[in-house]
Amino acid sequence: MLSDGMVVIPQATISRLPLYFRVLNEYNHLGISVISSEEMAGNLGITSSQLRKDLSYFGDFGIRGTGYDVSDLLKQIKEILGMDKNRRIAIIGAGKLGTALAGYPGFKMHGLEVTALFDIDEAKIGQQEGKVEIFHLSELSNKKRELGMEIAVLTIPASVAQQVTELVIKAGFKAIWNFAPVRLEVPEHIILQNEDLVVGILTLSHHLSRKLGS
Repeated sequence: MLSDGMVVIPQATISRLPLYFRVLNEYNHLGISVISSEEMAGNLGITSSQLRKDLSYFGDFGIRGTGYDVSDLLKQIKEILGMDKNRRIAIIGAGKLGTALAGYPGFKMHGLEVTALFDIDEAKIGQQEGKVEIFHLSELSNKKRELGMEIAVLTIPASVAQQVTELVIKAGFKAIWNFAPVRLEVPEHIILQNEDLVVGILTLSHHLSRKLGS
């Protein structure tokens, strides 16, 4: 559960907001100006009551009997997700995953910018991935202040993840996106989002086995 002021917002609601943004963005590109909660929810595979409940945590949207103004709701969702701000990202670990994320064009479309990569491999220091330079991890704190980065992405081995996390927190980062397959210990004020690629693919494999019966 997340708290927005005095309102406690369920994590499931937060997780659905990017889906609302995506479908609204599609409607906007199609030139659709007004959409009903039923149609929007149907495209997402949820109920209209769930959609309305999710949005009610953030304000009073839509007109009864008419629906939602697509461009207005899209703007509101962008603000809720912080997409109206330019969030700068540091990726720690300039391996295959880190460099792939650094080159992902979708970040800029959502108000995010990968500003720097960090590694300890001297052979990589000073190189660039696209327009993103690779710095030594020892420069993290200075570059964080110099470049105004807010989010640290960890694409590093599990064996060093906690140690690097402590460096990240010491450098002043308040948000961490962790791809290392390990549970990290962080203070309460640190926002931590874990992504475990192996868990994801094994979950998919499990569902496939059940569906096919083999």
